[in-house]
Amino acid sequence: MMKGSRNLAQSLSLTKAKSKVTKAALVGWLLTQTVLMSAPAMAQARQTLNYTGLLKKIDAGEVERVEIDEAQSIARVRLQGQNKNEPPIEVQLLERNPELIDRLRKNKVSFDSQPTADNSVVVGLVANLLLFMLLIAGLLLILRRSSNSPGGPGQAMNFGKSRARFQMEAKTGVMFDDVAGIEEAKEELQEVVAFLKKPERFTAVGARIPKGALLVGSPGTGKTLLAKAIAGEAGVPFFSISGSEFVEMFVGVGASRVRDLFKKAKENAPCIVFIDEIDAVGRQRGAGIGGGNDEREQTLNQLLTEMDGFEGNAGIIVIAATNRPDVLDSALLRPGRFDRQITVDLPDRKGRLKILEVHARNKKLSDEVDLEKIARQTPGFSGAELANLLNEAAILTARRRKDAVTMLEIDDAIDRVSIGLAKNPLLDSTRKRMTAYHEIGHALLTTLLDNADPLNKVTIIPRAGGIEGFSQTVPNEETIDSGLYTRAWMLDRIKVILGGRAVEAEVFGEDAIDAGAASDIGKVTQIARQMVTMFGMSDLGPVALESSGGEVFLGRNMMPQSEYSEELASKIDQKVREIAKFCYAEARRLLRENRPLVDRLVDVLLEQETIEGDQFRTIVQEYRDSLSQTASVTS
Repeated sequence: MMKGSRNLAQSLSLTKAKSKVTKAALVGWLLTQTVLMSAPAMAQARQTLNYTGLLKKIDAGEVERVEIDEAQSIARVRLQGQNKNEPPIEVQLLERNPELIDRLRKNKVSFDSQPTADNSVVVGLVANLLLFMLLIAGLLLILRRSSNSPGGPGQAMNFGKSRARFQMEAKTGVMFDDVAGIEEAKEELQEVVAFLKKPERFTAVGARIPKGALLVGSPGTGKTLLAKAIAGEAGVPFFSISGSEFVEMFVGVGASRVRDLFKKAKENAPCIVFIDEIDAVGRQRGAGIGGGNDEREQTLNQLLTEMDGFEGNAGIIVIAATNRPDVLDSALLRPGRFDRQITVDLPDRKGRLKILEVHARNKKLSDEVDLEKIARQTPGFSGAELANLLNEAAILTARRRKDAVTMLEIDDAIDRVSIGLAKNPLLDSTRKRMTAYHEIGHALLTTLLDNADPLNKVTIIPRAGGIEGFSQTVPNEETIDSGLYTRAWMLDRIKVILGGRAVEAEVFGEDAIDAGAASDIGKVTQIARQMVTMFGMSDLGPVALESSGGEVFLGRNMMPQSEYSEELASKIDQKVREIAKFCYAEARRLLRENRPLVDRLVDVLLEQETIEGDQFRTIVQEYRDSLSQTASVTS
């Protein structure tokens, strides 16, 4: 049975093979016949005949018939005795062929004019039509893509529509409890939220809802965070947009977007409209050289009209944020538009502590971490910088493969954020020793002078940016907050700054002074000049001889006006030099009198590379005690 099936399969395969061979042979025969049949025609088609040869054949009586195609300037010639199956011979004619017609008539040759259809015009029309259809299809494709984009249907043509993000109840995840360190600003904004939630409590005594609140503060102080807290607490529709999204290259688009934004806000009143970085659209009008930006000014005019124009916008509270209130137009700042200007200051020590507690919730800190100490070490830090500080400390902890953040990582993070990334320590060399003397000069004067800020640390570990070492102080927080610097503090500050150069001159001599104190000298010149020209702290009298110049692109004067004569300018320069020279001489005197202490501190710094403030003050106190004991024994 198996043998029979095998024979059947073999016979079927043979049959298929034979059929394939037969088909191949048939195809080959057909191709051969086609080639053989077309060979005479191809050979005839390859016959060539020029215009002169045609005239000769006509005169010789060898031409039977001629068909002239004037459109293509071709004559199709059929010779005597030519096979009817063969195609006629094509002869290229000249532009004008009068002798050809004469010869044909003279020799009584049958001829005819049969022009072929000229399709060039039709082809041109079809090509133009196809190009036009392709352009239409491309435009439709662009419109379709823009309609399917996240911006909404027809976004490519809706330039004037507002791009504000709208939320019926903004769930930002931020509440007022999450905002710390800016209690005054938070309290004022809590009243706005309370007005939205329970307006009857305020309207009962005749109070009206504020139309706007402007948040003013340095970058990173928490203005946008406050807006998120308002959105989370209010429970009302919330529109948020950036000031730069109003400004476009097309004229009138910004004003149209403002109108559309307030139209949507009216439909959802009561609501909150938050405009971040309003200075992008609210700058002073008529500012700059040769006039202002017409498009931006039109946008600002429309914003002014919508906030407090002929038609009221009841129930719409506009909250804006900026860190440049000095550039805003005065019409934008008046009551009725922004009834409240809330200053979001840098946090004080208690505020920094609360901010650190908020950001330390999700950080694994060791028991030795003292947030109170960190708050004391970071005067002038904003909320964003404090958050970044703890994040950098966590990154350093993970890099060092530790289980929890310690004070070492906190201190390194403070230096990294405020000064720069630490580099490899310098090798023992003359350069390292000079750097140690330079930094000890700053640090020792900081400790010896009564009005100088207390020393935090001094180090000779280099930092990124070409910093080979630094002495770090803890600024007086009350002085920073008030900005009231005394003359004694400024003079001691100049002495501390010149301490590095002074110790180099005392130890290595005047010829060994290098250019490393260039930035120190610049700071000295700035402070001394402010003392003379702005603060009246010289014998020139309590007069303001200079003021901080305005910017030309904010509508200020292009050239600063001189407020004193050339004679007084010479006296100003002389007083600035006198202050710098006096402080430099005092710094050299103090360092010269404490030269043994300087050498001892340099040796400790070269060994440890970093001296903390408490250890530094202990060494200085021990030296003073030893001097006192020596003096008492001598007496």
